[in-house]
Amino acid sequence: MAADPMNIPAVSVAAAKQALIEQYADPVLRRRATMLWGTRGVGKSSVVAQVAAHFGVPLVDLRLTTIEPVDIRGAIYADEQQQRTVWFPPEFLPGADRPEGILFLDELTAADQRLQISAYSLILDRKVGQYHLPDGWQVVAAGNARFQGAVSHDMGTALADRMFHFNVQTALEAFLSYAAERELAPEVMAFLRVRADRLDDTATQLANDHLVGASPRGWEDVSAVLRADLGDAARRLFVQGRIGAANAAEFFGVLDELQAATDVTRLLAARPGPETAALLPESLDGLYGMIYGLVAAVDDAATLTRALEIVEQFPEMRGRTPLPAREAQTLTMELLFQRGLARGLESAILGSPVYQRYLAERAGDGD
Repeated sequence: MAADPMNIPAVSVAAAKQALIEQYADPVLRRRATMLWGTRGVGKSSVVAQVAAHFGVPLVDLRLTTIEPVDIRGAIYADEQQQRTVWFPPEFLPGADRPEGILFLDELTAADQRLQISAYSLILDRKVGQYHLPDGWQVVAAGNARFQGAVSHDMGTALADRMFHFNVQTALEAFLSYAAERELAPEVMAFLRVRADRLDDTATQLANDHLVGASPRGWEDVSAVLRADLGDAARRLFVQGRIGAANAAEFFGVLDELQAATDVTRLLAARPGPETAALLPESLDGLYGMIYGLVAAVDDAATLTRALEIVEQFPEMRGRTPLPAREAQTLTMELLFQRGLARGLESAILGSPVYQRYLAERAGDGD
């Protein structure tokens, strides 16, 4: 399909998270369900969990492809006193003792259509059978559209008209920020910084009818493979089996250069000046490999101070082609500052003469 049938603009995971936070904070908007559309591995599930954690409220996470229709509607039994049959709602649906929270209906579009009837009742009427969802709960659903290569049932316009819809797409900067927080392998971050199109190649995967392709979740698994104690042959098999042969071949080609370009351990141990300059990378892949490797190596004030000294010498890089030294300095300073804050090392940064010179230079340039 040449055109994207989703007639709403794409938003990043970060933008979707902020919107859901603001929706939950408004008691009126909270009562209207929101649907998150997006390809696999984009982070729809995790962002809903983050919103619940932001407010400190319970999250009921229902993976609709793993349950039966009766699991939502509940069990029926005969009430002899009332002379009629009644329904017992399932225990996982919130009762009056939990007045606020988020009910997450994941994989909505892939669920059995009989189950969707019960799920739609929760979305449309905030009830199913005799059960009523407490007023303080927000319903968020997620799923994939058929054109995104997923097993999917079409959503009718009557249901779609009762929900807000977010078209969540992969954004490189958001993923790299997430990757830095989770301390993914620096080689993965360096590779994607230069080859952003490899973060999610769902379109290529579908066009070629391939079983396996790259996704944000896939790259997180690749990071785990790189950190595992595996032999070269096994490592390649696992990476190929997670992101596909073509992506893996390109990744390993760059990985060899990343690992050969700059030895971060030697760089940290080198003396400032010519000795450091001699170890600086000469290629773009090597530059980003050094940046993320350097940030990952910072664990205390001493390594942070030394990393700042190295960053100050970035303009001395002599690449085979001109390298973006100033942009690399800005990126590395931002990453080092985030790393320092996460480890309580902000005083080491703010008290560094290198950092003060960097700020003064940027101020002089009007940056």
